[in-house]
Formats: sequence, structure tokens, C-alpha cells
Amino acid sequence: MILLEDRKMAAHLSYGRVNLNILREAARKELREFLDKCAGSKAIVWDEYLTGPFGLIAQYSLLKEHEVEKMFTLKGGRLPAADVKNIIFFVRPRLELMDIIAENVISEDKLRSPRDFHILFVPRHSLLCKQRLEEQGVLGSFINIDEYILDLIPYDGDLLSMESESAFRECYLENDQTSLYHTAKGLMTLQALYGTIPQIFGKGECARHVANMMLRMKREFAGSQTQILPVFDTLLLLDRNVDLLTPLATQLTYEGLIDEVYGITNGYVKLPPENKKAKIISAAFEERHNAKTVGEIKQFVSQLPHMQAARSSLANHTSIAELIKDITTSEAFFDNLTVEQEFMTGVDTDKVNTYIEDCMAQKDPLIKILRLVCMQSVCNNGLKQKVLDYYKREILQTYGYEHILTLGNLEKTGLLKLQTSARNSYPTIRKTLKLWMEDANEQRAADAAPDAAGVAQHRGGAEDAPGPHFEERQQLPAGLHKKRQQGENNTTLVFFLGGVTYAEIAALRFLSQMEDGGTEYIIATTKLINGTSWVRSLMDRLETLPF
Repeated sequence: MILLEDRKMAAHLSYGRVNLNILREAARKELREFLDKCAGSKAIVWDEYLTGPFGLIAQYSLLKEHEVEKMFTLKGGRLPAADVKNIIFFVRPRLELMDIIAENVISEDKLRSPRDFHILFVPRHSLLCKQRLEEQGVLGSFINIDEYILDLIPYDGDLLSMESESAFRECYLENDQTSLYHTAKGLMTLQALYGTIPQIFGKGECARHVANMMLRMKREFAGSQTQILPVFDTLLLLDRNVDLLTPLATQLTYEGLIDEVYGITNGYVKLPPENKKAKIISAAFEERHNAKTVGEIKQFVSQLPHMQAARSSLANHTSIAELIKDITTSEAFFDNLTVEQEFMTGVDTDKVNTYIEDCMAQKDPLIKILRLVCMQSVCNNGLKQKVLDYYKREILQTYGYEHILTLGNLEKTGLLKLQTSARNSYPTIRKTLKLWMEDANEQRAADAAPDAAGVAQHRGGAEDAPGPHFEERQQLPAGLHKKRQQGENNTTLVFFLGGVTYAEIAALRFLSQMEDGGTEYIIATTKLINGTSWVRSLMDRLETLPF
């Protein structure tokens, strides 16, 4: 059975410039309303991918309040025994999941008292999925078939994500605009709660599509605008392919390194079981020996919960830092980083790299090889025919010819390409946006991942970056024009279409904290990514035909 942990996480969503807890509460309200439609005791059958995002919205305690007694993971075969009146399937609109649901319903024990079946599609229902259920002969078994519009999930006080794992692949490989439609709908929901965003800037084809959809949706709902003073001053829509380099590079911020090494999923990280608790000096606890009077003892006792929480947090982060340090001080990490930095500064990007050759000879993980080869391609505005052919041949011979589809996908998305012109725009962009600093300060997040920060500061207006640059203005209802106080910062929502890394998030947070910056950034994205998860989303294997 799955337990959605009771997370005391709503408080920190309220502390930032924008109270993102309003969005979370709206999502919780809709969930309660759906659960109350299904009167009586309930069991939820989860599409496993949804348990993490839902855990950020609703704790197990909320589900229990609405008569949810059991929870299971969606699997083929018969449903586990549960003495409940309602079975609710929480699923993404995927055809393969419909087949599993049909199997569950068909194998239902006819001898037991009949149970009511319901489906909640997240984030939207699908006609194709309903047709598949009808083909399987089970569509009529469902009392409610509804959708739960969970578009933007608050992850932190300045961070929202749709957690659409295939958004980049859909947009840039399959030319499928589904995730762009969900993005536009999510932004309309945001405007319904936080007011119309007066200015829209964008860079890239996908950004243009999202802006067009938003403006069309606004015209369709003309007259039903919410009378809310705008919280956001500007929306900046950025295509991921405006900067293909940053996700390929190793992240060097604290949170970015944790994600690179262990992977962060829905705010959680699984550490190796041998993780040793750090030895820390508990100076605050030693103060108990100095407390002499009743008042001093009372004061110490009142501080205990905070000290214990801080001590636990410090121990955890010290342990994580020790684990990360073991990796970042290794020769292998340094060698990999050296090659990445050589690519970014234009050193020998037009020839076969000996480090990549050595890694392939040692059969290092394929994703590591693909990240490096793609990085070299992006920094060099494509690879010479001879170099590209060499890499492709070596990858297929070393890792198997089934990866020929993956190489094709990387070429279609522009991560791997043939150099067609002598002009390389990357050095110009690097100089214009100050993407490389010889005297980079390791303490400054913006020096560790300046690409996103540079593009955001230029409001997407980097001319040499790919894709169109555009501006739109949305008319505000009368009387809702913001009167800015002296010294008050602008609030800009930066939306990355196709994914954003933790290093980029850290860079924008750094800009928000600059005293003379004048802008606070709220970050939104289709998916929180790192180089490994990003490249993996584009991988396909050619199935071996049986002979």
C-alpha cells in the first residue's frame, strides 16, 4: 500500500513575494469536491507516476477525511481485497493504462457485493482513452469519468512545475502541442487566481504558440475576467531549445549536484543505505547545563523543538554534503568537468575528443557519452561530417545498433547535428549574455549557471539565440492598474517550456536577491530536469525482431 506522507509544507509557500499556497488550496478544493461526489468508503488506485505530484497537494490525512480507506498502485490482474463501496482510478490519459484498468474491472469478483468504479484523468480526460475502454467492454462500468486539472504544482515558494515528463519530447521531436495547450490552460488558471499579467515576452516557436493560445482563450472568456489586482508584472516564456547547452552541463550548485548524483523527485532524494549520519557539535544542547533559574530552563525547553529540527536538518545536509564531496573530489569527476569547460570555451570542439574516446573504450554509461557528444555539437554549432560519423559509428558498435533511433531523435531535436555553416553563433551568445566568466565566484549561483539568468535579464531578447522574439500586452480591467511604490521590485514569472534545471533555478534566485536587481523571479516549467533525465526522455530502443 502507498502512503502519501503528511507533509507540513504549505507554510513555506506563503512566505514569498507571491503566495503560491492560494494555488495549492484551489487544487485541494477541487480534489475534495470530486471525492465527495463518490459517496461512501473509497479505495484509490494510483497511476504510480502521480503519487509524487499529488503528495505535494494533498496529504493522506485529507484523503482519510473524505472516506479514503485504502490506496493501491495500478497493476494488471485482480485488484487487492478492499471492503469499500467505491474504487477510484487516478491516472494519466495513457492508452496502456486503460488496458490495465480494463483488466482490473473484468477480473472483479462477481461473488462479492458490487462496487462503483470511477476514473479521474489527470490533467485532462481523453476521447481515445474512453474509446479504448469501450473497445475493452468496460466503459459502462464507470459511474464517474472526470478530469482533475492539475497543471501547475507548487514545489517551493518561488517554483511551479507541471511535471510533464514527456513535454520536451512532444514539443521538439513529435511536434505534439498537447503540453503547450496544458501550459496555456495552467497560465489561465494562474491569472484567474493572481490577476491578468500585463506584459508577455517570449523567445522561441513554442513560446509563441503558448502566447497565442492564451490570447485566444482570453478572447473566448471575454467579460468573465476576475477583478484581481495583478500580482505578476511580466510573463517571460522561454523555449528550452533557446539554450540546449545548460541542461547537458554538470550542475555545480548544491541542489543541482544532489540532482546530478542521486536525482531529486518531487522534492525527495533517495540516498544510499550506507549514508552515515554526520558528527555535529551540539552547542545549543549544551546550553541546558548553563540554565540555572526556572525562567532560563523554561526558555530552553521552549526552544527545544526548533533546535531539534535544526539539528536534524543540519545533520542531514552535512551527510549529503559529505557524500557529494566524495564524488566531486574524485579524479573521474574532475576529468569530466574539465572536458565540459573546454567545450564551453571553444577548445578543440571541431575534432574527435580523446576523453570521449576513452570513455567509450571503457564502456562508461551511454547517457554520459551522449551528454558529452551533444555538448560538443551544441558548442561547435554542429559537428563536421567526419567527426559526427565517427561518434555515431563508435556508439552503435560499442553500445548496440538498437540505439540508432536514439541518435536519430537527438538529431531531430538539434542536440546532435551536422555543421552546415562556418559561422558558430555560440561564442557570440556567450559574450553577449556573459555565459562564461574567467573569474567565476563559486559562491555565486549565477556564475555556475548563468545562461538562464542572462536570457531572463534580456527578457528573451538574445538575437543570436534560436527562435522568434516577441512581445504582447494584455489589457487590464478598469481600475486594476498597479501603482508601484518607490523601491518596489517587479515580479516576473519565467516559464521554461521543455524543462529547467536546479542550477538555472539557483541562478534566477540569485538575481532575485540582488539589491539593485529590481526584479523578483518566480520560476515555472513543464518539468524539473537534469541532463540525464532529459537525454533519457529522448531515448528509444530498436526492438530486435524474432526470426
